Amino acid sequence: MPNIKTLATREEKQVRFSPGHSLCAGCAEPMVVRTILNAIEDPVVVANATGCLEVATSRYPGTVWNVPWIHSAFENAAATIAGVEAAYNGLKRAGKIDRKVRFLAFAGDGGTYDIGLQSLSGALERGHDFLYVCLNNEAYMNTGVQRSSATPPCASATTSPVGEEIPGKPQDRKDMTAIVAAHHVPYVAQASVANLIDLANKVERAMSYEGAKFLNVHVTCPLGWRTKRDSAVPMAKLALETRYWPLYEVIEGRYKVNYKPKKHVPVEEWLKGQGRFKHLFKDPSLRSKIDDFQAAVDRHWEELLRKEQWTQEGAVEDE
Repeated sequence: MPNIKTLATREEKQVRFSPGHSLCAGCAEPMVVRTILNAIEDPVVVANATGCLEVATSRYPGTVWNVPWIHSAFENAAATIAGVEAAYNGLKRAGKIDRKVRFLAFAGDGGTYDIGLQSLSGALERGHDFLYVCLNNEAYMNTGVQRSSATPPCASATTSPVGEEIPGKPQDRKDMTAIVAAHHVPYVAQASVANLIDLANKVERAMSYEGAKFLNVHVTCPLGWRTKRDSAVPMAKLALETRYWPLYEVIEGRYKVNYKPKKHVPVEEWLKGQGRFKHLFKDPSLRSKIDDFQAAVDRHWEELLRKEQWTQEGAVEDE
């Protein structure tokens, strides 16, 4: 399993994601991308959907990518990397290449949960050997902070603004990780910028399986969340402590929760640090919305624990 020292040493050998990007101050994405790339020993090829990461790392005439890198459209990163993987397999069969190469796709929540869902679902179902990483900052941040189906309820976004009609986004967020797990791929996990060692460990475990793998990584966005620039990790950690964003894996259908907070921290502790939820604390009549939010978090957490218990018990019976 990697640690900070080994990851740093690996980067010295080959800087796969170099300095010089123009991502916003306080953005969590560079830490996540660098950690993922450094956790993989083999050569990698990356497909990158249009979004914050793509725009801010490839502005002409420069690039921060020191690996083979393909800019995909917003909706088809999974199809792009699946095509590259298929071409690689063809070259292997023809005897023109014999080394192991890994294939990665990076996309935001908009390009994963919404307009890229059909592309991702198709690649998962076909069983291509690649790792798909969703950089989940919970909205279409690159194009103006529009709500996505990953946006939590009551968050104020430019397409779900707080007003007389709605107190922010009316709907609950989509459970994309569960949707991917329903494709019966060998490895699915949730991770966070708040625990980079956990993230690196999950990348290494994912690479031990052949076939499609998926990581849903929670990344803070100071612009869209309206938080302080130096709060990326503390805000992400609060999401773990409040159980809003559980760290877990689904390994060949078996659920494993990687972190279970010992102390129950109310989700409002996470909400009140973000400007996109400030209306919930200004208007006493919206207190019920915070209670509903807490009830949804509790319900999802209990559902996750039941899945873990049920699949782990089944694993023991199989043995």
